[in-house]
Parts: sequence; C-alpha cells; structure tokens
Amino acid sequence: KLNFPQLYLNTILVTVLMIIGQILVVTICAYAFDRLNFPGKNVLFLCMLALMMVPGQIFIIPRFKMMVKLGLTNTMTGLVLPGLFNVFGVFLMRQFFSTLPRELDEAARIDGCSYFRTYWNVLLPLVKPGLTTLAILAMLGTWKDLMWPLICNTDLNMMTLSAGLSTLNGQYTTNFPVLMAGSLLAMIPMVILYLIFQKQFIQGIAMTGGK
Repeated sequence: KLNFPQLYLNTILVTVLMIIGQILVVTICAYAFDRLNFPGKNVLFLCMLALMMVPGQIFIIPRFKMMVKLGLTNTMTGLVLPGLFNVFGVFLMRQFFSTLPRELDEAARIDGCSYFRTYWNVLLPLVKPGLTTLAILAMLGTWKDLMWPLICNTDLNMMTLSAGLSTLNGQYTTNFPVLMAGSLLAMIPMVILYLIFQKQFIQGIAMTGGK
C-alpha cells in the first residue's frame, strides 16, 4: 500500500535535521538571553514565552503561505525550517545555562575567547544533560508530527510516516488491519531506540519537570 522505505528515509532525515537544527538555533538563543546584555532583553523574552500560551494551529496558515512564496512545499526544507525555533527549548536551555557560574565567561574572556567561542567551547559542553533532553523532545515531536507534514507536502514520496499513514484513511471506509500494520511499522524504530537508550529517555523527560 505504501512505499515504507521512502517514508522511513524521509522521516529519519527530517528528524535528524530537526534535532541538529534545534540544538544549534535554540542553544544560541538561550545563551544570548542568559549571558548577554542588550536593550529590551527581558521584554523580548517575556514576549517569546507568551507564544507558549497561543495554540500552534493559529500559525499554520501564515506558515504555509510563507512556504508557498519561498517555493518550499513538497520539500524536506519546508518540513524542517518552520520547526527549528522552539520556544520551550529556549526556555529550557536558558535554565540550564543559568546554573553555570559567570566566572567561566570571565575566565574565557580573559583568555581571549569571543562570545561565540565561549558559548561553543566552554558553556555548551557543560549543558549536555539539557542537550540530551532537547534532542529527545525534538526527536519525539518530529517523529509523531502529523499536521504540518500533511499540509506542507502533498506528494506521497515526500511525506513522513505519520502523514503517509493518514492516506490509508478512506473517506467512506478504512482498511483498519492495513492501517494498524502500518502503525506498527512506524512504531518499531522508536521502540528500538527506547530500549537502547532507556536511561537517557527517562532522565531527559524527568529533567523537563521540577526538582
């Protein structure tokens, strides 16, 4: 019914790109909000947090219009680009950066490090638990995301697993045994990853809560 190897490849590619992209974009934003001083920093941060109170579905239509104008529909870039910035991820990583002593930044500056090198070589390696948490959340969110892949890509060969499975739903009738078989195939990689990285999964999810 479906070209599962292609769907697997699309989903894995999007997931990997999303994890790498979010780690880079989110951690840089979090570093700037925690370590740098610039006009309106706190106001801008509060405005960003306010986005968490708005349903994400509100942004789907303007986001889709942007992708159409850029010619990025039915592309992997169109699936990845809108999800690179994660408000909760910025808040989460900012909390991790805030636990690091400021003396590290001062020592790095004395040794001649730029802001970027301080972020990349000094601080980022010290927030590995936060990076693990962010990577896990990005991976789970991307793997199971249905709405945006279904809207952005209409070509079956460019769809992810969740969007491809939705095409098995008929307007008047649905072959549920085939749909359940496809759902099982879509679950297998996540189950295998969970069994291998069980400890990291549990720690990563636990770190998103309070102590």
